[in-house]
Amino acid sequence: MPGKLKVKIVAGRHLPVMDRASDLTDAFVEVKFGNTTFKTDVYLKSLNPQWNSEWFKFEVDDEDLQDEPLQITVLDHDTYSANDAIGKVYIDIDPLLYSEAATVISGWFPIYDTIHGIRGEINVVVKVDLFNDLNRFRQSSCGVKFFCTTSIPKCYRAVVIHGFVEELVVNEDPEYQWIDRIRTPRASNEARQRLISLMSGELQRKIGLKVLEMRGNAVVGYLQCFDLEGESGLVVRAIGTACTLDKLSSPAAFLPACNSPSKEMKESPLVHPPSHGCRSTHNSPIHTATGSRLTQNFSVSVPTLIYTGTGSGSAGKEGGPLKALLRQQTQSALEQREFPFLTLTAFPPGLLVHVGGVVSARSVKLLDRIHNPDEPETRDAWWAEIRQEIKSHAKALGCHAVVGYSESTSICEEVCILSASGTAAVLNPRFLQEGTVEGSLEQRIEENLPVGCGFCHIPYDELNMPFPAHLTYCYNCRKQKVPDVLFTTIDLPTDAVVVGKGCLIQARLCRLKKKAQAEANATAISNLLPFMEYEVHTQLMNKLKLKGMNALFGLRIQITVGENMLMGLASATGVYLAALPTPGGIQIAGKTPNDGSYEQHISHMQKKINDTIAKNKELYEINPPEVSEEIIGSPIPEPRQRSRLLRSQSESSDEVTELDLSHGKKDAFVLEIDDADAMEDVHSLLTDVPPPSGFYSCNTEIMPGINNWTSEIQMFTSVRVVRLSSLNLTNQALNKNFNGLCENLLKSLYFKLRSMTPCCLCHVNFTVSLPEDELIQVTVTAVAITFDKNQALQTTKAHAEKSLQRASADNEEMLQFPLELCSDSLPSHAFPAAKAVTVEKASPMGDGNFRNRSAPPCASSTVGVVKMTPLSFIPGAKITKYLGIINMFFIRETTSLREEGGVSGFLHAFIAEVFAMVRAHVAALGGNAVVSYIMKQCVFMENPSKNQAQCLINVSGDAVVFVRESDLEVMSAQQPAVNCQPSCTGEVTT
Repeated sequence: MPGKLKVKIVAGRHLPVMDRASDLTDAFVEVKFGNTTFKTDVYLKSLNPQWNSEWFKFEVDDEDLQDEPLQITVLDHDTYSANDAIGKVYIDIDPLLYSEAATVISGWFPIYDTIHGIRGEINVVVKVDLFNDLNRFRQSSCGVKFFCTTSIPKCYRAVVIHGFVEELVVNEDPEYQWIDRIRTPRASNEARQRLISLMSGELQRKIGLKVLEMRGNAVVGYLQCFDLEGESGLVVRAIGTACTLDKLSSPAAFLPACNSPSKEMKESPLVHPPSHGCRSTHNSPIHTATGSRLTQNFSVSVPTLIYTGTGSGSAGKEGGPLKALLRQQTQSALEQREFPFLTLTAFPPGLLVHVGGVVSARSVKLLDRIHNPDEPETRDAWWAEIRQEIKSHAKALGCHAVVGYSESTSICEEVCILSASGTAAVLNPRFLQEGTVEGSLEQRIEENLPVGCGFCHIPYDELNMPFPAHLTYCYNCRKQKVPDVLFTTIDLPTDAVVVGKGCLIQARLCRLKKKAQAEANATAISNLLPFMEYEVHTQLMNKLKLKGMNALFGLRIQITVGENMLMGLASATGVYLAALPTPGGIQIAGKTPNDGSYEQHISHMQKKINDTIAKNKELYEINPPEVSEEIIGSPIPEPRQRSRLLRSQSESSDEVTELDLSHGKKDAFVLEIDDADAMEDVHSLLTDVPPPSGFYSCNTEIMPGINNWTSEIQMFTSVRVVRLSSLNLTNQALNKNFNGLCENLLKSLYFKLRSMTPCCLCHVNFTVSLPEDELIQVTVTAVAITFDKNQALQTTKAHAEKSLQRASADNEEMLQFPLELCSDSLPSHAFPAAKAVTVEKASPMGDGNFRNRSAPPCASSTVGVVKMTPLSFIPGAKITKYLGIINMFFIRETTSLREEGGVSGFLHAFIAEVFAMVRAHVAALGGNAVVSYIMKQCVFMENPSKNQAQCLINVSGDAVVFVRESDLEVMSAQQPAVNCQPSCTGEVTT
């Protein structure tokens, strides 16, 4: 399908002074696409040139439109010397290739230079005309829609979910080519940015072709990552979920009803009706650590954290056969797929039936063993090994799919750690194949699985469990077995019954390692990984019990490798599920000779732990109703046998029977103390300070237990870089310092946001990296949402929707983060003798210079700036149209680090420029918001002795058009006869 690309250069403004004699600039523009270049006339002596050029026309194939970015270069004309570069603009043409997408890209774009940053703006108009071509050998995938959101996008319904798609592209990194010796830093950075843009477009096109082969039309949960492998090459990877989506174009679907996730799914008549209890999630956090020494993999399973159950067995005479039939049909729907993985974390009603627990795998590889760095086959084989292991773990749990799936890498020198994780699940085959399952089967399943607890029921056979586990009958329906604890990587299902509120739970771990090279280094890392995995899970379990909760959602575990250490950071949202048993307390068991003072110390620690659990239950309003046999009308589950659940150090079981493992009437969670490290672990449990009054935090999209959100919302990004001055640190001291760094980062956010209370930090995304020796970097992105503390908390989705409709649409958000540069030092107890710098950049919903000039009148009437949020929805508003994904990669370098305000000033300015460029591109597409925004990579390197620094940032999100609900109500009231509002497809419906 050939096409014609037309570009017009209108004007420029605020250009820098390039001619010192006249303090002006002689600017002109080069427009390049592929191998064709056009130039405008030189506009003499002006910082605000008006070119008004003719239309530059490029006749290209549609695959080139997908691969190539439009490159616009602004230069200063010099008569007797080479022209000086002012900056560049890269424009992705792919959003113009959708059938219902924007027809023009028009607006002011920041002119960006990798050395000096933003240097003015340029007004550009871009159009694309496509010609129909029925060539069946075509290499383009025009028309396939891409979404970064990990749930079914608003305005769409899922007809069929086809499954997992992946691809990777490899090329040489210009930064490490021999020509670097004669290439300037600017030329090297620009070559890198252009190459990454080309690889990103090629990757997206290839994944689109795979979707077309599967007869799909969209990719949901699209995650693209860059692996900077040094001399081994540059790798661009992407994974996603191929779907067939149907537009909701009915007027009813446009009514104000989209303030919370998955709400449209429930209300739209085009969506399959919810299956009520037809989602059993299952709790066994079976987490396996896989290390690979060179080419040999080993796998270590950590069954300590596995607590699951099955839906078959004596309870429910029809439950077993029904589930067996459902499992058989699901297996047949998935058996043709090599990897039945979904990157979704939130699901249409009825899709998720059972959850089997967290499954993960890791592998250590040596990059210098790649024979041909330009060929992707080696890396494809690496990832295939990881995915096969994930698939085998899911099958061991009686599941045929993995949901909430993600992949990541950590690279240091020639060593690369590949990581993959997800949640084993059983899915409803209705969404996985053309047509639907017989209605009688669905009805029988719905009748047998009660609302609110079906997802907690275990999916595998209780008599043939792959690991030891403690099971009880569901505390809601008393018909099926449930586990003690539930770990998942997905969001909380919408029909889950939650007691109280949730909270952010983090596990942090550091381990020193000796500096080594090649094979010795890979072997040392492989030996450490399984034990780090185990200790991270131990911390998560301890902190979950300390909060008085019994489930984790949104679990994300990162293992980062550095030259002399490994760091692990796990984040999740803890909740109390009413269907699971009340967690027992934590009991300390000493293993020392009779010593009165030691026993007194143990009893004192035990009292502090008990008091902390009681305070947390009060803080998070965890008051589960008492369950009685008379109310339920079914037998109370038999008491579980007392047994050791966790031993911190000793693995002998001779003394277990001598310990009092009861905590009231509940089984206790036992921590055995037999050395100083174990005692330090207990002390670290009690150092987690809860958020200040009026604050809550979670890493899921919305906080469980809070529904009365307002429309006041503010996104922010914070980067903190710490340089260690001494390497003589023990593991214990390093853990303490790392804990202090993360805690102080959260405290600083609470302090800066104190005027927004009561509020919740949602979608908190921590990323830790070790870019250089002695350097630790922690990046966090989140969104602060306020809620009405005067309203009674509602427990149903309908009440939440009413609360959102009552929220004021005219609430102007305040800028909580001042724009001056900030640099601070950590307290003396965190990283002694260390230097710390921090930068925070807010993206409030009311700032920004790039106005939306081409949005529909109903959108631009109330919203004049592009809003940004990591959530997939905007409180108090309705998303009416998706315009395409924003996937941008930026490089910034400086040779005057101290003059720019140090690390803090340099990073602050760069993040502010990234926000500005993202907003400008969205506004040029006609959008007024970016949802599902995420900073996927922030690589920072500095050389203080040379006053140099470099930073690479990769961001992505979905460009959308949204309308305030108050405007929709006014429009519907003013136009009762003829409805001329834009539909979800962007068309006008009457």
